Amino acid sequence: MDQAEQLRNIIKRQNQPDGMSRVITVTSGKGGVGKSNVSVNLAINLSRQGKRVVILDADFGLANVEVMLGIRPKYNMADLMFRGRELQDIITKGPENIGFISGGSGIQELTNVTKSQITYLTQKLYELDSLADIIIIDTGAGITDSVLEFVTASSEVLLVATPEPTSITDAYALLKILNRKLEFSSNQTAIKMLANRVDSKEAGKQLYTKLNLVVERFLTIKMEFLGSIPQDSNVTRAVMQQKPYSILYPNAPSSRAVYEIANILCDNVSEKTQPSVGIAGLFSNLLRIKSKR
Repeated sequence: MDQAEQLRNIIKRQNQPDGMSRVITVTSGKGGVGKSNVSVNLAINLSRQGKRVVILDADFGLANVEVMLGIRPKYNMADLMFRGRELQDIITKGPENIGFISGGSGIQELTNVTKSQITYLTQKLYELDSLADIIIIDTGAGITDSVLEFVTASSEVLLVATPEPTSITDAYALLKILNRKLEFSSNQTAIKMLANRVDSKEAGKQLYTKLNLVVERFLTIKMEFLGSIPQDSNVTRAVMQQKPYSILYPNAPSSRAVYEIANILCDNVSEKTQPSVGIAGLFSNLLRIKSKR
């Protein structure tokens, strides 16, 4: 029995469907589209609506989320998996009471864990399911093995794109690969697109329509439109001050837009295309994908 099968069996024995957190994986086809900024400010606004939110930074080697939150975590996922730290040790408190977990190298080392470590990790991840209503996974930028593994393992994906031609092209390239991978996967993924740095709501919808026409013609996956965030100079100012723009400039166009998007996500929580498998279920899928490589 391989490690992925061991983890799936553990999850089946400990299945707690009513206690599963909702996991939203935020990704993009290329860097520089504001993905991490979306993750951070979406988390802020979901927390303001009474949700317990944790961000898991899966962008290995970079610290974009840490910089935007203005925090420096002492521990990361590897400390939980291999160095005996408890889950509470690796959760750093951020603004508006959101939690933050640095992925570090821990997620990349999943394929090296022993059976006992799998059991321990699964138990701890179930604990996280009970501590958070929503877990936002901020993936790395671009089309890497790590990004593809996370996206393929997820039940809910938020794809961030901008009007730049390269962003649209790379977003489609990501969707094309995801479409191929999901054809051979038992996992079903709900994909939502967010148009970032657009001139208007109409421009955001046009961006979605343009991309979705190609998706519907050539791919079998489905993609829905979540909303758009306008081009806003306050976003750059907030990054320079290492603070979320939703906190520094709550009345800015970008802040109002991400507030609306958070509302939409909260309103359709009971209408998601696919039920959440929780963070432990996602890692079970992730390990299964890794074991097939």
